Amino acid sequence: MKLSTTITRAGSQPSARGPADHFTGSVRFDPLFAAAESAPFAGAYVTFEPGARTAWHTHPAGQRLVVTAGVGRVQEWGGPIEEIRPGDVVWFAPGVKHWHGAAPTTAMTHIHLTAVCDGQAAEWLEQVSDEQYGK
Repeated sequence: MKLSTTITRAGSQPSARGPADHFTGSVRFDPLFAAAESAPFAGAYVTFEPGARTAWHTHPAGQRLVVTAGVGRVQEWGGPIEEIRPGDVVWFAPGVKHWHGAAPTTAMTHIHLTAVCDGQAAEWLEQVSDEQYGK
């Protein structure tokens, strides 16, 4: 009998740095799983060093974040900056322009769960300025 359960062992996939055109500051990705045809969403631990953040971006099918450590910030375009902490779950609806990252003096790690729609997980836009970040 062939089993269909897959276990991906912690540490079996290499970490990657967040590219400078999508992030400000030091950001590390630790992949959990890639999107597949039967489950078109991906997940990773993402660690933002103090002050690090994403650029403004959208997701065609939305994005969910689960904060696991530290203190972070999120903002939807036109809305207030919100502080996030371990155990908080954030949902960005499809097409909503937003950013997320660490607080100015504290690192933050979250798990991101992002659906892939027509081969695209995100549309990256302009960088979040220091003024927008609220430094």
